[in-house]
Amino acid sequence: MSDPKDPVNKGDRNKIYFLIVVILALLGTNAFLFFRDKHEKERFVTTNTEKDRLKLEVEKIEVEFDKVNLMNVALTEKLQNEQQQARAKIAELKKALQKGNVTDAELAAAQDELKKLKEFLSDYKEDIGHLEKENSYLKSERDSLATSVNSEKAKATDLEKKNSELAAKVKSSAALKAFNVRLVAFKVKNSGKNVEVSKASAAKKLITYFNIIPNQLAEKDYHKIYIRIFDPAGNLVANENNMFEADGQEMQYSDMITVSYNNDDTEYNLEWVNPKPFIKGTYSIILYANGFTMGKASLDLK
Repeated sequence: MSDPKDPVNKGDRNKIYFLIVVILALLGTNAFLFFRDKHEKERFVTTNTEKDRLKLEVEKIEVEFDKVNLMNVALTEKLQNEQQQARAKIAELKKALQKGNVTDAELAAAQDELKKLKEFLSDYKEDIGHLEKENSYLKSERDSLATSVNSEKAKATDLEKKNSELAAKVKSSAALKAFNVRLVAFKVKNSGKNVEVSKASAAKKLITYFNIIPNQLAEKDYHKIYIRIFDPAGNLVANENNMFEADGQEMQYSDMITVSYNNDDTEYNLEWVNPKPFIKGTYSIILYANGFTMGKASLDLK
């Protein structure tokens, strides 16, 4: 039986208790959802921050590889293959981090891969450093060897030049030189006898007489003697097909004989018949032997 003094009966009291429980349950649920959403938001923020950090780290590693490639180092096949594998792993990692949502497991896997990449990059840079030192040493050795080779080449060139100069001096010293060079004009009688003349109108030929200076260096052998004859106007009288070399150039000669040289007092002569009439004035001749000037002479014809 209800207490007459209690204004709220037992049924109403139970309803109040029930409402209080419901309200408390709702408050608890709201609190749970609030803290869960807050935790999720914080976890989402943390995940995105970590993902951004990982992206930045991957980009840094890629930049480090680019810097290594700018070094003047020829990579071995092993290092080239290792770099290709690392860049492929970087591309996979960047692709994974570009996803909108990344799970904790995927984030952990990315962190593990990034750690491996950092370790690989450290070893890779160390290998490159060793290779660069080796290349630097080899370059230094190559430069030193090139300097030595160039020095030896310079010595060889200098020696060759000196040998050439010495050979030229020996050749010049061994060349035949004439003395007592005389130029005489002759007419020819019907009997074939040569008669010396001084007038151009009577002259038919020139004979050059000469002796050869004794020379121990000259070969005792047959030598060719060339003669160039110039008329009073300074024109060379020669066949254009008659060519020889002397004094470092190719030139025409008027006539040539071969003499046997025995390093004695033999007198030689070279006879030249003028294909044209002689003219008044001075005729001059130059003798050559062994590629050098041998002697000169001239004659005035009236």
